[in-house]
Amino acid sequence: MRCGLYSFGPNRLHYCGPDANKEMFDYLKEGLSNPGLEVLLRKFKTLYPYLKKIAWSNDIKDPFDERVVEAYWIGNELLDGVSKKELYQNLLEDHGLKKKLTPKEFSRLKEKIDEGALPHHSFHVFNIWKRTGHMQVPHTLESMDECRIGWGKTTEIDGPYITIKTRPLKFLENKLALGEETTRRIVRRLDNQLDDIKKGDIITVHWGSPCEIITKKEALMLERFTLLSIRLANKYL
Repeated sequence: MRCGLYSFGPNRLHYCGPDANKEMFDYLKEGLSNPGLEVLLRKFKTLYPYLKKIAWSNDIKDPFDERVVEAYWIGNELLDGVSKKELYQNLLEDHGLKKKLTPKEFSRLKEKIDEGALPHHSFHVFNIWKRTGHMQVPHTLESMDECRIGWGKTTEIDGPYITIKTRPLKFLENKLALGEETTRRIVRRLDNQLDDIKKGDIITVHWGSPCEIITKKEALMLERFTLLSIRLANKYL
C-alpha cells in the first residue's frame, strides 16, 4: 500500500510503471495491500530492482517489506546494508545503466558510489540525469523537483486541497540546493487519501501527488538522504 502511494503520482502521468493506472487507483482506493498491486509494482523498471537489492542485502525475503519500502522512499538503516559492490552491480546489471549512459557518465557514477552513494530514490533522481522510466530524456530542474520525494508541513486543508510549507529544489550559484521555504498547494487524487490529516502534519509529495503523513524523525531521515544525493550530484556541476 505504502509503495503504491509513492508510485501512483508518476504512473498517473505515464512516466513510470505499467499502463495500468486505473487498476492502481482501484487498489489504492480500497486502502489495502493486495497481491495484485504488488504485481503492478514489480513492473516499475527503476523501482523494483532497488527494492530487491535492498531486501537481498539485508536478508529480507519480501522486497515489499515495510522496512525496505521505507528505506527506498524515505531512508533508514537498511541502506547502509547495501555494499558499494552490490550497488554497483545493481546499477550495472539490474538497471543496465552502462548501456544508457555515456562512458564518462557511468565512470562518474562509479566514483559517487565510492564516495558513499546509497540506493535511495533521491540518488537516482539527482545523479542519473536521464529519466529512466518511459522517457529517456534529460531531467530539468523542475522535473527533478517533482521526481524527488518532497515534504512539507501542512498549513491549510480545503476539501481535496492541501497547502504545505516546503523547500523547493533550486540552482544556487550553479549548484543544486534546497531553497527557502515557500507555500505549495497540492490536490488529493484519492477519496480516502490522508483523510485524517490536520494542520501541522508533515506530508510527502511525489509528482504533485500527496503520499503520506510522516513523523519528524522520518522527515529528518528524508532530508538527510536527499542532501547526501544533492552533494554527490554537485560534484560534477
